[in-house]
Amino acid sequence: MSIRAALLSVATASPPHVLVQREVAEAARGLFAGYPEFERLSAVFETTGIVTRRSVQPIEWFFQPQGWPERTRAYLDGADALFVEAAEKALAGAGLTAAEIDTVVTVSSTGIATPSLEARVASRMGFRSDIRRVPVFGLGCAGGVTGLALAERLARAEPGSKVLFVTIELCTLSFRLDELTKANVVATALFGDGAAACVVSTEGEGIAAIEGAGEHLWKDTLDIMGWNVDPMGFGVIFARSIPPFARKNLGPAMQNILGGMDLSFEDVGRFVCHPGGTKVVAALETAFHLEQGSLNHEREVLAEFGNMSAPTVLFVLERVLKAEGLPERAVMSSLGPGFTATGVSLLRAA
Repeated sequence: MSIRAALLSVATASPPHVLVQREVAEAARGLFAGYPEFERLSAVFETTGIVTRRSVQPIEWFFQPQGWPERTRAYLDGADALFVEAAEKALAGAGLTAAEIDTVVTVSSTGIATPSLEARVASRMGFRSDIRRVPVFGLGCAGGVTGLALAERLARAEPGSKVLFVTIELCTLSFRLDELTKANVVATALFGDGAAACVVSTEGEGIAAIEGAGEHLWKDTLDIMGWNVDPMGFGVIFARSIPPFARKNLGPAMQNILGGMDLSFEDVGRFVCHPGGTKVVAALETAFHLEQGSLNHEREVLAEFGNMSAPTVLFVLERVLKAEGLPERAVMSSLGPGFTATGVSLLRAA
């Protein structure tokens, strides 16, 4: 049997500003006053299943025009702080210090940082001067699972090394006053900010062994999810509805991902999913042959934090661990731009 890496810890971090959904809906009604379709689309503020979200900026910040300089400044300040908080929690959970980390994987797609985030906070964290840095951009909502899979491969490539994986998304910074579109209304109703971190190593049992991972990339799906880039910042792409696509296509894709690990749906005790929205969660339950309502922690995280993109699935995993613990085998799953499905199998530590 080949050597396996273990998930030693999981931690999350949230920014200080709470956005109450009903207050955001009322503010959006004024901000989108010039968009005749807003009232018809405004039901999305209720149907997303979101009650509150977190943001690196107070709600008043979004009432003013913000360009690249303002959005980038907010991203760097907010992401630096969340990186440190999430990483320090994950290190404490693994019983390690930052100086013991050999490789750091940083996943973020909602801002641009050069030097990258882990370099910006290296002194504050206490990373060694020879730490290996792997910043990753563009994975979107799939980044929480894909990033963990990358950390696992790096840990196995150098047995005994310690890999810190951090994912940070500040999705609220993409809210736009200059784009009166359906996609922007949906984004305003859906997105929140957050960060999560894990430590992975072949040494120690930790929470679970990482049994395997896989991805599925659909052809001709670039229009489903992504960013447009213009002088004002990122603009969200939602050209096709994700729930019906997931309902129709995700089941066979996950079957192939599981098959690559010599597993089937029957071998999975629980799916731990990225909850894109309530309709997406219901579509996941259909695609994975689950009873409607069984992805309860996904709905709870969505209600409390919104869709934070990549970190969200790790918020769900943390909640599952605290509430009930892992079954013998759990599979983490997420969807993201590409359009991509990704999965990671976890075997509960003995």
